[in-house]
Amino acid sequence: MGSLENPAPAVAALAREVEEFVAAGGWDQPPQLFALVPTAALLREQPDLAGQLDAASPLTPVAQEALPEGDLADALGRIAWPEAVAGCALAQEIIVLPPGAEASLPDSGSEDIERLRQAAADHPARTEARLVAAVLRDGPGACVLRLRGGRPGEPGDEVVEHPELAPNLIDALRATLSP
Repeated sequence: MGSLENPAPAVAALAREVEEFVAAGGWDQPPQLFALVPTAALLREQPDLAGQLDAASPLTPVAQEALPEGDLADALGRIAWPEAVAGCALAQEIIVLPPGAEASLPDSGSEDIERLRQAAADHPARTEARLVAAVLRDGPGACVLRLRGGRPGEPGDEVVEHPELAPNLIDALRATLSP
């Protein structure tokens, strides 16, 4: 892959693109993984896609097969991308709790992870969200978080963007790109 002229804004734009694509399918979706591939190479291999892709974009997200059910960290730990893949992105729905709410959750022993997840899902101050993290093989990462809105009396979805929203997920995705 040729290097991107300015990789940080490019990977942030890709994270937004993935989030918008997933958002078009609505909420309550399983995690989705995307390969970030050079657009020029993709068009060389599949010229019939020319009308569907932005040839000016250096990278194109390509949706992958569904991830196996179960622990996401385990699934990511078994993924290795070929050299042709310049990066990857993951979209997943999560529960966001306000500061201080974690104190009311049960202790998080590894054997109680499902109980902890359920307690967070049942918490009255929870917010549902979709997190998209994207990384480049030899470059930066980016995150986009869409907070689910639409409750009575509340505004619609809010989108937050910051590269440090999910550092552990960025690291896990970057590990899938390591040789």
